[in-house]
Formats: sequence, C-alpha cells, structure tokens
Amino acid sequence: MTRKKICVLTVLGLLVPSVFAQEADAISGADTSWLLVSTALVLLMTPALAFFYGGLVRSKNALNTMMMSFVALGISGTLWAVAGYSLAFGVGGDWIGDFSMAFLAGVGLEPSGTTPHLLFMGFQGTFAIITAALISGALVERMKFVSYVIFIGLWGLAVYAPVCHWVWGGGWLGGMGALDFAGGAVVHVNAGVAALVAARVLGPRKDYGREALLPHNVPFVLLGAGILWFGWFGFNGGSALAADGIAALALVNTLLAPAAGIFAWTLLDRFTTGKITAVGIATAIVVGLVAITPAAGFVSPGGALALGAVGVIPSYYLIRWRTRTSFDDSLDVFAAHGMGGIMGALLTGVLATTAINAGGANGLLFGGGVTQLGIQALSVLAVAVYSGVLTYLILKLVGLVTKLRADSSDEGLGMDIVAHGEEAYATGEGAVLLNEAEAPERVNGLTKKD
Repeated sequence: MTRKKICVLTVLGLLVPSVFAQEADAISGADTSWLLVSTALVLLMTPALAFFYGGLVRSKNALNTMMMSFVALGISGTLWAVAGYSLAFGVGGDWIGDFSMAFLAGVGLEPSGTTPHLLFMGFQGTFAIITAALISGALVERMKFVSYVIFIGLWGLAVYAPVCHWVWGGGWLGGMGALDFAGGAVVHVNAGVAALVAARVLGPRKDYGREALLPHNVPFVLLGAGILWFGWFGFNGGSALAADGIAALALVNTLLAPAAGIFAWTLLDRFTTGKITAVGIATAIVVGLVAITPAAGFVSPGGALALGAVGVIPSYYLIRWRTRTSFDDSLDVFAAHGMGGIMGALLTGVLATTAINAGGANGLLFGGGVTQLGIQALSVLAVAVYSGVLTYLILKLVGLVTKLRADSSDEGLGMDIVAHGEEAYATGEGAVLLNEAEAPERVNGLTKKD
C-alpha cells in the first residue's frame, strides 16, 4: 500500500468517527428508541383498521374491505417516499413543499431534532398510510378496487401532503398557531370530509334502505378497536418526537379520553335504546381516540376526560340520524372521524393550557380568550373545504379513466370474489355464483348462439 493511500485512509478514519460523534451528540438514543416503537405502533393501526372495518360489512365483502386497508400500506407508503414527504415537509411556501426530497434525496441519518431524519420520515409515512385507508370505510361494498387504488394514490399527493404541510411542514396554518398535536385536522377531518364527498359521489349501495346491512363479525370489530387503541399510544405519544414528559402526557390522555368516551356512549345507549351494543362500544373507543388526537399534548388529564366524554356526543347522534337517511356513508367515517376530529380540534381551543405544554397556547377556559378557538375553527374549515373540493375533482378524474363503481350484479355477488377471486370464508358459494353469472345463457343444454 502506498504512503499516499495510507494518508488518505488515515484522514478518512479520523473524519468518520468525528461525523458519528457529532451525530451522537445531536441524536438522543431514548428519543430515537421511542420513535422507533411509535412508528411500529402506528403502522399496526392500519391492519387493525382492516379488522375494524372488515367486521362491520357483510361476509361477501369482508376480504375486499380489509384489502382496502392493506393495499394502502403499499400505495400510500411508496408514494410518500417518492414525493409525498417532500411535498409535505420540503422547503416551499405557505401552501406546499417542493421536490427537493423526492425519492428521499438528502433524507438520511442526519439529525432531525433529536432523532434521525430518516426515522422521522418513516413515522410521518405511517400517518399518510392510515389517513388514506380511513376513507375506504365510506366506499366499501361498491367501489371498484382498481379505481380505489388510483384514487388513494392521487389523494395522498394532492390532498394529504399539502394539508400536512399547512400544519406541520411550515405552512400557513402552523404559522398562524393552529394546534394539532397528532392529526385532528390533518388526519381525521381530512379523511372524514373526503369520505363524506366520496360516499355522495358513489351513491348508496345496491341494497341500502331495502334490507338490513348488518356486521358479519362483531368480534372482529372489537379486536380492531382494541388494537387501534394500542397503536394510538404511538400515534399520539410518538408525536411528541421525544421520550419526555409531553410524550407521557399524550400517552395518558390517550388512555383517558376513550375511557370517558365509552362511559358517555354507554349512558347514551342505555337511556336512548335500552341496549348497550358491542359495535357502539367499539365506535366510542375510536371516536374518543380521534377527539383527543389534536389535543393530546396540550390538555391536562382532566381535560382529556372532559374532551372524551363531550366529544363523542355529536358523533353518537349523527350516526343515529344518518341511518334514517338515504346517505350511505357505509361505516360512518364522517360521523366517527370527521365529527370526532372537528370536536377535538375545537375543544383544543377551549381546554389547551400552557401550564401543561409551554409550546402550545391557552384555550378559552385558561385565559386565552376566543383567539385560539377561532384559529382552531379556521383550520377545520380550511381543511374541510380543501379536502372536499379536491376529493370531488380527483374522483371525477378517476371516473374519466375507469368506472368508479362496480356493476349491480357484481355488488350482488360480493366484492371479494369479483375483485380478488377469493373469499374471506371458503364456502365456494361465491365462486359458483360467479361461474353461473359468467356462463352463457343456456336453453335445453344449448347456448343461444347454438
């Protein structure tokens, strides 16, 4: 080995340890460990959502419904890395980022706060995935699977990424002081309004209003709700981006708000219908989780209890009202996520306190006046209008390329066998029906052509 090569290697040997030493000084092992766990927990929420939604539909559509969540892992996850992350967190203006980090250019192990930049990207990617998957609950049992795939891909780039930029990426709502700790507006109002518009564009299911469209597997619903609650500790707690007191506060509030939501929902069920249903309890868990999401690091535990109990009331009555109308938001995505997110965002403007989080602002009850409440209301309105308009345009665009909705006969057969050639439960009946539907019409053993 020449002396020149030895000198070069010696210099590199001196430089590399110094680089890593600098990273070690900036990156916290505790914070990184917590964000690693939180990223895994949030990712688990999408399969949990698949079980929650899958149990709520009829058995002939269970697999298709669950696939709508699982395919979001691939479509939304990939597009987040390709362009979504850059559009959300890239250097840009008030409205959207740029393409400076497209294909994760420049996104490596350098610090982003006290954790690696790459890990922050991954954590945020799990949010993009589940937000797209949430919308599927309004589309189940009637939307063509390929059309859904195209829709969520476009929606993630054109709707989710810009809204994320507005609040968390240096955009205008964040600059105005909007409080959204873990995604009340960015995730739930955004997805809830998109679901509302999509359900209206698609129209009601073939049998809606003519027969009872009952959940085929309520234990699945309870399992999904339970795992969602578990994953939500990472969703809210991880949004502190550090293993600190704010993360602990967010985690405890994520325990308390859904608990209070169950308590309130149980009373509402008992005195309204006389029955306390399992689907109702599962829904209460989800609505309580949604409601605390924007407030998790900004309110006290007492505030979380109040928020959870109050936050579920509009959702409860909205679901009861919706079932008596012709509007088919199949799994009540807007009532649970849209309305829950709206209530959470607004109540953050009432209950937030700097005594808990100095990085936030005081709400109405803690001397902040109506200013913060007004900012929260503006953030909800802005996200709702943008999401609603863009969702409508994207669906119309997709409809120009391919049909949005399955044929009536396919709806009758069930989307499992039509879209996937599989059945959630291997009875073989779906395949037989499909073969009969596709076979030429026969008279006395001869086709009409014969």
